Amino acid sequence: MAIRKFKSNNVSLSNNTYTIPSFVEYLVVAGGGGGSFGGGGAGGFVTGSTTVSRDTSYTVTVGNGGNGSITSSIATSGGNSVFGSIVAEGGGLGGGDYYYNTGNSNIGPGRTGGSGGGGGHGSGYGHQGGGYYSTYGIVQGYVGGRGVQSSNYGGGGGGGANAAGANATDVSGTSGGAGGNGISSSISGSSVTYAGGGGGAYNANGGSGGGGKGSSDGSNTTAAVAGTANTGGGGGGGNAAGKAGGSGIVIIRFPAVFPKAKSTTGSPDTSGSDATWHVYKWTGDGSITF
Repeated sequence: MAIRKFKSNNVSLSNNTYTIPSFVEYLVVAGGGGGSFGGGGAGGFVTGSTTVSRDTSYTVTVGNGGNGSITSSIATSGGNSVFGSIVAEGGGLGGGDYYYNTGNSNIGPGRTGGSGGGGGHGSGYGHQGGGYYSTYGIVQGYVGGRGVQSSNYGGGGGGGANAAGANATDVSGTSGGAGGNGISSSISGSSVTYAGGGGGAYNANGGSGGGGKGSSDGSNTTAAVAGTANTGGGGGGGNAAGKAGGSGIVIIRFPAVFPKAKSTTGSPDTSGSDATWHVYKWTGDGSITF
């Protein structure tokens, strides 16, 4: 992440002068979508810098991961994460197994989200993966892959922050699609990969959860795996039961030449702070005032 030049806002208070940065850097990651037969889409990934004002409270919301589903139910999409006016959209749910739900025409497709959920399969055909959100011209993630239906069948991979979910393959050795890759960020003080898509299920097997990396697939695993907490990873798809998406996270930082924030709520983790940066990391709802 490039370091930008920070200006300050000065104010006199009881003959003392304190300053705040005009800008803070942020990373906002939404909750990942739950897996069903298709993998869950990763939570939206939004990063950049934004202006802040003195004595203003900025709300922080951390999205929950979506619920995974069994074959007779529909998974849920991830929750949105928010910092002030900046919103990351929750990941789309993975499409279900239409074979067990012939009366429910909505169960097969993956859903739109920060990244789209992977498609499930239907009676003789596979369902399309979900789309993604692009807000203010900023792409938060990518589309989910398509599911297939044949003598063996696979679910599509959930989209990730850095790549689309892969389509399930409809050839000998059919497999679920891999989840789309996430993106690494060092804003917390160490490099972490966020917002990978969940892998799609394959026949009787399940796809791995996207976690942070999103490089999983459903070809050789025996059980679905949930998305990693506080990365926005999509939940893995499963033939019997898909898994939950990972919860999101909100992180901000600004140069340590400025004083710490005046107040916070939600008990943000500041362990990533050092002589260069003040770092605040929320894994639950809260606020910050400069």
